[in-house]
Amino acid sequence: MVIEERRVGQLKNHQILLKNRQELVVEGVLSVESFDDQEVILETEEGLLIVRGENLNVSQLNIDAGKLNVNGSVTTIEYMGSTGHKSGLFGKLFR
Repeated sequence: MVIEERRVGQLKNHQILLKNRQELVVEGVLSVESFDDQEVILETEEGLLIVRGENLNVSQLNIDAGKLNVNGSVTTIEYMGSTGHKSGLFGKLFR
């Protein structure tokens, strides 16, 4: 429970910036659940975020600052779940 209290006190703004469908910057990242060259799954302050594309590469990750940079051809950005539940990927999959 202490971890949740600490998270609430350190909330950052959530923003997504996509440049020419090649450079993605996400702010407000809480954790990265998984990533490969076709999909990046991360937990943000606004819920689970799934980024799909081709040749995706996480070029920068700073969880303390809540920032993630991805390069590659981005085809889909999709939110899953609600912002009220922060139980991680497996908690969302096995409801």
